[in-house]
Amino acid sequence: MVVLSWSSSLIIKSDCPTKCGEIPISFPFGIGAGCYLDDRYAVNCRSGKPFLASLNLELLNISLEANTILVNHPVFNTCVGAASMESANLENSPFFFSHTRNILSGRGCYFLAYINHNEIYAGCYSSCSLEGDPTAVCLGINCCQSRIPLSLQLFKASVETTTDDDDIVKQCKLVFVVQEEWIVRKKWNPGNSKAVPVVLDWGIHNSSFHPLNITTSTSHCNDFANSTSTNATFANKSFSTSTTASNSLVHQCSCKGGFQGNPYLLQGCQDIDECKNKSICTPKMSCRNVIGSYECYPRLINTTLVILGVATGLPSLLLVLLGACRLHILIKRRKNIKLKEKYFKCLLMQQHLTSYDGCGDRGKLFKSKELDKATNHFNVDRILGRGGQGTVYKGMLADGKIIAVKKPKAIDERKLEEFINEVAILSQINHRNVVKLLGCCLETEVPLLVYEFIPNGTLYQYLHAQNEEFPLTWERRLQIAVEVAEALSYLHSAASLPIYHRDVKSANILLDDKYRAKVADFGTSRSIAIDQTHVTTKVQGTFGYLDPEYFRSSQFTDKSDVYSFGVVLLELLTGQKPIFSIGLEEGIGLVTHFMVSMQEDNLFDILDPQVKQLGKKEEIVTIADLAKSCLNMNGKKRPMMKEVAMVLEGIQASQKDNGNVQQDYEEVEHERTEITEGWDVISTSTEGPITIGVMSGASTSDKVVEDACTS
Repeated sequence: MVVLSWSSSLIIKSDCPTKCGEIPISFPFGIGAGCYLDDRYAVNCRSGKPFLASLNLELLNISLEANTILVNHPVFNTCVGAASMESANLENSPFFFSHTRNILSGRGCYFLAYINHNEIYAGCYSSCSLEGDPTAVCLGINCCQSRIPLSLQLFKASVETTTDDDDIVKQCKLVFVVQEEWIVRKKWNPGNSKAVPVVLDWGIHNSSFHPLNITTSTSHCNDFANSTSTNATFANKSFSTSTTASNSLVHQCSCKGGFQGNPYLLQGCQDIDECKNKSICTPKMSCRNVIGSYECYPRLINTTLVILGVATGLPSLLLVLLGACRLHILIKRRKNIKLKEKYFKCLLMQQHLTSYDGCGDRGKLFKSKELDKATNHFNVDRILGRGGQGTVYKGMLADGKIIAVKKPKAIDERKLEEFINEVAILSQINHRNVVKLLGCCLETEVPLLVYEFIPNGTLYQYLHAQNEEFPLTWERRLQIAVEVAEALSYLHSAASLPIYHRDVKSANILLDDKYRAKVADFGTSRSIAIDQTHVTTKVQGTFGYLDPEYFRSSQFTDKSDVYSFGVVLLELLTGQKPIFSIGLEEGIGLVTHFMVSMQEDNLFDILDPQVKQLGKKEEIVTIADLAKSCLNMNGKKRPMMKEVAMVLEGIQASQKDNGNVQQDYEEVEHERTEITEGWDVISTSTEGPITIGVMSGASTSDKVVEDACTS
């Protein structure tokens, strides 16, 4: 018996089976009592096939180097009869569906495939072609693909058909999470497989982990929450709709460079003899193996050279030391250059903001000490909300002015571009219904943005959090719709350069002290040339608000913002979230539900009680028809935002004049369309939806926002 001190009672046998069939089994996994770390890593060998006992999934491979396992996971097939399928439950286990090695995939025509758990969604849309299936890549024709959320341990797979063609509705449709490498090799067609390979990331739970017992000079273990590895390291996160917390931390171990073996065993990492590779040193050099590495040194030709070497040893040593010092200085200098390059965009941004000196509050550069004091050292009591990009704090400056400070989560390249982009965009905008950027702070490691303080939260909260103290009356809903439409119309048509918002949703509409609407969050917005008709980007947006035409083509136009605004109109009319439930059905799309109700002449059955009770019928019908035109599947047939604003202003004017509803809408009437809805990835919190960008279909390069220092 070999005793390893993982815990006071764990004894690992020395004669444990190392294979089941052709699959190698390595500790902490094991077959039989005394061969595995705990029950979560127990493997049953049945008919020459290994099964992970805790999950009852067939085990296809264990990788200690990547800290992954490959398992067979069931496929959801609509022809089986169930409305949806739940995945294997990995909760309270050290296993996670790998978001870097797996993708969500679907097979079939005209359907929306999605997975969700605790209102965290990932989805993709498939159109149809009579020319057959794609043969190399999935382009959204007869198939679809999407990235899955981080730290996923449980999900429900569902399908929603986006056409009323009976023949297509009856066709079998498949939804599955699958190893990306495998499905690409299969040319996006799993055939008749009832299960497909899925990669699970794994580690060791805190309850079982004793670093002193396994961490030696030959191995190291990373905390999932703190590691910066790109190989999918996680904290075990709860899927709460309010906060994302870390609990039950797990750890990953690996052998250090120059060693190989099993890092989860004492002395499991053994030195690699690099000198076995004859070409590792040049022909004139000899190789000497050292623990964890190797050395190349000149071959001694004769005794004279040895004597000469001893005689000149001291000067040579001094030369070596001088060379080492010079090399150290050069390396340090190069690192400093790289660091300056990393923050070069920030420095450019500082120059950009400084150019606005003397223009009032616009573009002010704040000191880090000033913001730290204003937010009481970024106290948790000052938090206004948390989002996908960071946390927003309430602060008060020395002069008594109230501000909102956005503190991004991390300083990576994408976040830095979004930071610069938001400053550049908001520096061009001066509109009463767009949140005002007061300036930023570049002294901190993570740049901070400072906005005017908007006290009354988001439209999402007032529509979906049942605020009885201030119910949204029909007049207030119409006023908000008018103000948002005017802001978007300004961005599209009146700004110095047209601006596409690219994330219009009720959670990005703030309400000030007089409950006037303020459009916010311009991190993914884009300025375009006047003669440009679209921007080509990787698909990014919020589930339920995303323009399906943009998803299929990766081309975002001004009409894509119009589609998202149409969904906001539906929220104002119905009081429903973009994705909601009816009875036993989960994940029903608001757009689809609205279109069906319009076709069946049941509009008033789905209205919010406040709207039904206080709104005039002709006004409600006009706005519903306007929303329908905004949601047209053909973007060219949607109205422009200035036309939408004109219709809404006409309705509002008719209220003030106590007259009839103006018929401006007839000028922008668009024909009825197919039932459909937009989609992407979203997680929700008490502050409203938080967007997670994903790539889907044919991805294209995202445009890097240029400096907006023009005036």
